[in-house]
Amino acid sequence: MATETGKARVTFVPQDAVTSVPVGTTIFNAAAWIGLAIDSTCGARGTCGKCKVLVQNGVVPPITSADREALTEEELAAGWRLSCRATVESDAIVEVPRLMGNPKAALMGMGRHVVLAPAVHKVYMELSEPSLEDQRSDLERVLAAIQISKAKIEAHAGLNLWRTLPKTLRQADWKATAVVVDDELIAVEPGNTTDRIYGLACDIGTTTVVAMLMDLRSGAPLAVASNLNGQAVYGADVISRISYTMMEPDGLATLQTRVVETLNGLIHQITTRAGVPREHIYEVVLAGNATMQHLLLGIDPEPISVVPFIPALEKWATVKARSIGLIVHPEAPLSVFPCCGAYVGGDIVAGLVATGVAQEDTLRLFVDVGTNGEIAVGSARRTISTAAPAGPAFEGAQIRCGMRATTGAIESVHIEPDHIVLQTIGDAPPVGICGSGLIDIVAEMVRVGILDRSGRLLSREDAEATVGAFLAGRLTVLDGGLRAFVVAISEETGGEPVVLTQRDVRELQFAKAAIATGAFVLCRELGIEPHQIEEVLLAGSFGSYINPASARRIGLVPDIELSRIKAVGNSAGEGAKMALLSFRERAKVIALPERVEYYELSGRTDFNDAFVEQLPFPVLRSDG
Repeated sequence: MATETGKARVTFVPQDAVTSVPVGTTIFNAAAWIGLAIDSTCGARGTCGKCKVLVQNGVVPPITSADREALTEEELAAGWRLSCRATVESDAIVEVPRLMGNPKAALMGMGRHVVLAPAVHKVYMELSEPSLEDQRSDLERVLAAIQISKAKIEAHAGLNLWRTLPKTLRQADWKATAVVVDDELIAVEPGNTTDRIYGLACDIGTTTVVAMLMDLRSGAPLAVASNLNGQAVYGADVISRISYTMMEPDGLATLQTRVVETLNGLIHQITTRAGVPREHIYEVVLAGNATMQHLLLGIDPEPISVVPFIPALEKWATVKARSIGLIVHPEAPLSVFPCCGAYVGGDIVAGLVATGVAQEDTLRLFVDVGTNGEIAVGSARRTISTAAPAGPAFEGAQIRCGMRATTGAIESVHIEPDHIVLQTIGDAPPVGICGSGLIDIVAEMVRVGILDRSGRLLSREDAEATVGAFLAGRLTVLDGGLRAFVVAISEETGGEPVVLTQRDVRELQFAKAAIATGAFVLCRELGIEPHQIEEVLLAGSFGSYINPASARRIGLVPDIELSRIKAVGNSAGEGAKMALLSFRERAKVIALPERVEYYELSGRTDFNDAFVEQLPFPVLRSDG
């Protein structure tokens, strides 16, 4: 029977795979959640009849009309059901027949095995011409051909298809290809175009937008492009963007226009590069934080920014891409990811699906490091998420010589007693410090002793006695008595020196403490210590450039072996690709917010005390 949490345990045999899912979840989706493929060709719409399973133990689901069409009376009496229509109502043992063949698959995300089963289908038809003996409508003729195809898809069509269908069929001499997305017939194309099926996966970041053109037949990316989000000129973070919509009468329309322009520019780039017409992009799947998704759809984001932080939209949602101005196939659907909360948005849901967090037994900490640090801790047993207001230090903002990760930015630093080794983006002369460089510099200064555990810069006199003359000579005092460390001297920069000030160190301490506190609070809720975490996953483009040793030394991540701290890159983009390529992965995406608990840190009385404890730089148990 179901537990008090409203979940039921399902054991799949003979695979001996076990999962716990909310009551009411279909057996098909329960299997998909743990990567168990059940045969299906209709996209779990109940029409192909291939996804049958035997409920051996537990409450046998009621018989549906789809069951009666696909199964015999003997099978129904024995407990066989279509898994896409049968829901889990209690603990159960379910027998899954082995697949007749090996489904096409690809490795995505963190080496995850993804069965290729996109929502987009094409069916080539050679139709009989109408006659006095066969006076079916054009649409009925097409829908009948789709039904008897191998796909056995039940589809419907809209007005735009009705308008173009008569001319298309007759000009094509009744030889044409039907394009079906989910259960909607969106186009009928002349001739056989079944070898051309494309989709678009997008990551809409506050700073950067990434677009990936995918071949839906092979699962291969054909072209990828990224650019600065066109909204950036109206504010560096989500709060400033929301404020812009509140302060300016046309603010919301302006921000929506800018991000759509960014997307259309990227679509032009990747389709040109791949030689794919835009109208052959039949579906768009997009992941972004809640604010970015609201702004893209033209939805007022103001309620997200004020207590109790309520988004207008948090479920998986689908609209026509043309409704927001995207230039792809005119009838292509655009879907946005669900959210766990106002500040743990679709990009994090995508990242969790791509990395397997909340789906496997491994206890993981997932961190998307940025202005709004999103955090999740847990495993398949229980996962909790939150967002920590880290501030803009990781983006280089409010840092005296801070800058974005562009040419000339210091991205890596190594300090020795008699010299400093700098690495800059583009191997150009250093002109400033980006986020990864900031973490590296501070970590190195802590390691060699220029900074003490409290974050205080030594005076030149104290440093001469402890770290030597060379490093002591890099310590200086700026106007107003502000202590600073010279990272790059004028001869290296070709201009002004690049310095790190005492105030900069404090900004980084506040930022790292916010994220570390969020992780600490979630660990306490799970009843574990941070060092018990088996893997730390650093997500996002920024996370990919963070030196794990530096992140650990400043206390941004727990004190665990370095081999267990991994950069997972653009996990949001990987999750978007997975949802585009497989309806099984899409089922995981849709179900994930029900499995991941969301904690609002602003309402916790213990946050401030924990934050103060996380401000100092830690004493590491070992250098691993």
